[in-house]
Amino acid sequence: GLTEGMWKGFGGSKVQILKTRMQSLQPDPRARYRSVYEALKKMVLTEGLWRPLRGINVTMLGAGPAHALYFACYEKMKKSLSDTFQPGRNSHLANGIAGSVATLLHDAVMNPAEVVKQRLQMFNSPYTSVLGCMRTVHRTEGFRAFYRSYTTQLTMNVPFQAIHFITYELLQERLNPHRQYNPRSHIVAGAVAGAVAAAATTPLDVCKTLLNTQENMALSSLNIRGHLSGMANAFGTVYQLGGLPGFFKGVQARVIYQMPSTAISWSVYEFFKYFLTKRALERKPAS
Repeated sequence: GLTEGMWKGFGGSKVQILKTRMQSLQPDPRARYRSVYEALKKMVLTEGLWRPLRGINVTMLGAGPAHALYFACYEKMKKSLSDTFQPGRNSHLANGIAGSVATLLHDAVMNPAEVVKQRLQMFNSPYTSVLGCMRTVHRTEGFRAFYRSYTTQLTMNVPFQAIHFITYELLQERLNPHRQYNPRSHIVAGAVAGAVAAAATTPLDVCKTLLNTQENMALSSLNIRGHLSGMANAFGTVYQLGGLPGFFKGVQARVIYQMPSTAISWSVYEFFKYFLTKRALERKPAS
């Protein structure tokens, strides 16, 4: 969990800010980008070298505990459900359900961090610090603002994790049929699983970004007053402003972000699983 938190903070933060900007439905003319490279180049030249790292601290604070909870829940549920569905064998249904349930815990921790991070990342953001953003959002919109996109986040992440885990386990059966510790297979399977799941769930991510950022230019162009809430409203707004292509804004940045994130996550997870299991077996005869 801590290792993926570090990727999301240092490496992933740059790609995440590009994704947030590229998913904007009514961007400022100075923040219109045609590609990930153009977005990064323009951002560094006009806003400074450190701008892509905005929100790094809140991401790292949330990602560590969120992913620790996530994998602990996944491993426990996967074993229990596999024993129920297919005793002694790997069950894809169990993997999908375990991944989906683990997401409930993960997102409960990460959702407030996501709201703060994405508000800091928007072009011309009025917020200058994490604490300042949290105080302003709480004072002007209330505590529920930190969980306004929670149902959308779950609606996105439950299918994301189901696709992610099932794809990973299917690839492991092909690349690593004996299920031994094999770093190359864990990295490849993790990266491909992350890319497939990310691309498939991009429309939901665009809606989540809109709910998190409450993009002023987009909402005012449709004469929407107050705060946008609910996945159905977000879907309608995205379609009105961008049509079907609007649901796939930022898909390239999202896939680029998820591939190393899931590759690192699985390789580190499998390493510690192997290391701890090996240590437990070595100690067993002595006890």
